[in-house]
Amino acid sequence: MIDDPKHAKAKKVIIDGKVEWRNFYGRLKGHTLRKSQEGYMGDLDHLSPGLVDFDANPERVPLDIDALTGGRDLWLEVGFGGGEHVVHQAALNPDIKIIGCEPYINGVAMLLGKIRDAGVDNLYVHPGDARDLFDVLPDASLSKAFLLYPDPWPKKRHHRRRFVTPEHLQPLARKLKKGAEFRVATDIADYVRQTLEEVPKAGFEWLAQGAQDWRTPWSDWISTRYEQKAIREGRPQHYLTFRKL
Repeated sequence: MIDDPKHAKAKKVIIDGKVEWRNFYGRLKGHTLRKSQEGYMGDLDHLSPGLVDFDANPERVPLDIDALTGGRDLWLEVGFGGGEHVVHQAALNPDIKIIGCEPYINGVAMLLGKIRDAGVDNLYVHPGDARDLFDVLPDASLSKAFLLYPDPWPKKRHHRRRFVTPEHLQPLARKLKKGAEFRVATDIADYVRQTLEEVPKAGFEWLAQGAQDWRTPWSDWISTRYEQKAIREGRPQHYLTFRKL
């Protein structure tokens, strides 16, 4: 059954021979792309991590991680927004490969422009639902994951749409290696509550030893536009670090 069909984008998928409906909530596109941004979209062909979409890979054949990474560690950022952080991490860590995953096409276009400007060559882009990527990533293939300022879905009846639910966390946990780091940043107190309740259930431990551990950003952090907006509006920031058990 489609939950709230006025706002849901639902598609039928076949997982392990079983038919399921996968709902997506949120914007897929905003204002019309500028001509320069439209030109960036052609870069997706060579920045793709492989056959992720159902139309291209209906059998859900796993990605070839060795070919994808060349033996390097593979990281993932879910919902990269305007792309500031994922490009920063790619530039800061040229010895790793990182996949940025974002369904909002305007954010994808912004990221593609930033990739050109930064000249990074270790970044892949999946312009779609992270769950589709989880289908084809081999288990224990990721060394680190980021979830930064995700859509808060503030209304209580919409909390099940948040990323920090079993539908997303369980497959993410399977894709992360033992000991892998999972970082979550948010300015929404109730999102912190749900994160601290749900993430450990999926097989993670919270690494904070004191308040400063979640009040202070990571040493390799770069502030994003979403964080700057939250600071201007007076909302406190939370930086949560988990380890995959």
